[in-house]
Amino acid sequence: MLPDAVAYLRCPHCGDDLVLAERVLRCPRGHAFDVARQGYASLLRGAATFTGDTAAMVDARVAFLGAGHYDPIARALTAVEPGPGCVVDLGAGTGHYLAAVLDARPGRVGLALDASKNALRRAAKAHPRIGAVVCDAWQPLPVRTDAAGLVVNVFAPRNPAELHRVLAPGGTLVVVAPTAAHLGELVSALDLLSVGADKQDGIDDKLAAHFTPVDRRLVEFRMELPHRDVEALVGMGPNAFHDASALPGRIAALTEPVAVTGSVSVTSYSPG
Repeated sequence: MLPDAVAYLRCPHCGDDLVLAERVLRCPRGHAFDVARQGYASLLRGAATFTGDTAAMVDARVAFLGAGHYDPIARALTAVEPGPGCVVDLGAGTGHYLAAVLDARPGRVGLALDASKNALRRAAKAHPRIGAVVCDAWQPLPVRTDAAGLVVNVFAPRNPAELHRVLAPGGTLVVVAPTAAHLGELVSALDLLSVGADKQDGIDDKLAAHFTPVDRRLVEFRMELPHRDVEALVGMGPNAFHDASALPGRIAALTEPVAVTGSVSVTSYSPG
């Protein structure tokens, strides 16, 4: 656990500050949390409602993102200027996008927040300025109030009230969400989950009590994917939780490489 990251954390039970000593995070009231040998800390308050990505999903994510197919998304995130404070990635997964943001912002510290221990083992090593923390997005986040100058949320759950609390005045929340065109070729060919045309409206509505959209960009790009990367793409997302017994045959029937459209909205919000 990066010591500089601890300065932005708080105890999930009482909200007090945490200090790091001998791979244990402690608060003044005696709550203690071990730092795993892989470098992440679990700051869950009670049992998680969702345990996040499986080991197989994490392996697929590392393979697909490592091949650079989603680099246009990373570049869009690095273009956002953060306010004072750390960078928080809620639903950080393996820390891929957070690492890209930190590479573009020397001196910044990042907090990778996720429910998956499997993913955070990777996130803890994704960048030397990342602190990786297991938490539940639907519970109070173990992050100090007004700690973040930038909050990143890529294809992940959002807790509007908590995001507003941890974001400093003058900071920015950036939400990346798929459009109805995202992976459209695979949705039809492989019978994958589809994205509704009103998804962005739904996100704006849920955030409206705490955030105001100030900028929105459509990021679209073309990918030419070998079958192994199509398999990784399907296996790293929500489709991995559904019956995949028919997928290998369907993927094998596709012309290789497979032309696939990436289409996401990148929306910046200011705290209201």
